[in-house]
Amino acid sequence: MLRATGTQPGSALRRKPVDFPRVAPPRLAINAPHMSAQLIAAAQELRAAVHRQKFPRPVTHVYNPLDYAWAAHEKYLRQFGGGRKRVLFLGMNPGPFGMVQTGVPFGEVAAVRDWLGISAPVGKPPHEHPKKPVTGFACPRSEVSGRRLWGLFAATFDRPEKFFAEHFVANYCPLAFLDEGGRNLTPDKLPAEPAAKLFAACDAHLRRMAEILAPEWLIGVGDFAARRAALVFPGTPLRIGKILHPSPASPAANRGWAAAAERQLRELGVW
Repeated sequence: MLRATGTQPGSALRRKPVDFPRVAPPRLAINAPHMSAQLIAAAQELRAAVHRQKFPRPVTHVYNPLDYAWAAHEKYLRQFGGGRKRVLFLGMNPGPFGMVQTGVPFGEVAAVRDWLGISAPVGKPPHEHPKKPVTGFACPRSEVSGRRLWGLFAATFDRPEKFFAEHFVANYCPLAFLDEGGRNLTPDKLPAEPAAKLFAACDAHLRRMAEILAPEWLIGVGDFAARRAALVFPGTPLRIGKILHPSPASPAANRGWAAAAERQLRELGVW
């Protein structure tokens, strides 16, 4: 059952796709701003832990939005990270037209700017691929996964404060990887040795987020995130579930992702 939202489960199934109307952001973190500060400190520790890690081919370019897009990411944590969260949604890593551009998980520009009310200057990664430039909030491309994910939340909860009262969205890995041709490489495709070092830092950060937010549920957005969550929290009271990843590369996601994800959440008992 949905809590503290005033919205009944299943309502998003009957709504048209959201157009991310502009809303006024809350002036302060929803509650417990000291918890936002703890999330910010944890993100800074993760940023430092992955900063000098090296990745062999096929990786040729590594983007770390916790570095060049830190201002926007810090705003996200400070604005929405306050207070205990009943549900933590966990994605895999930044998308090339989402968090890579805006510093916010699943960071579709329109959703971040208009619905979340976040905008900030975004710099450049030190080694930028010409086929995947970082233009920040001026990025003309839509991040389909982010548009679908934040679109579901906006359609169901109306205002971001209602969603973040009990929910939060994070990524497991803060880095994006490209090969020589500019193709996106996901963390599960990394060679074993550098992946192990990276995952150790990401696992530690995920544990710290769970300590701060004390969620009842950890929902992996896709298989990879759900597997990592299960490995990090074996035999704990934390309840782990999964929803379909909203990527357009998934045929199932292209056949009504919002309806499928909401159904999965209702069947789990999350909503």
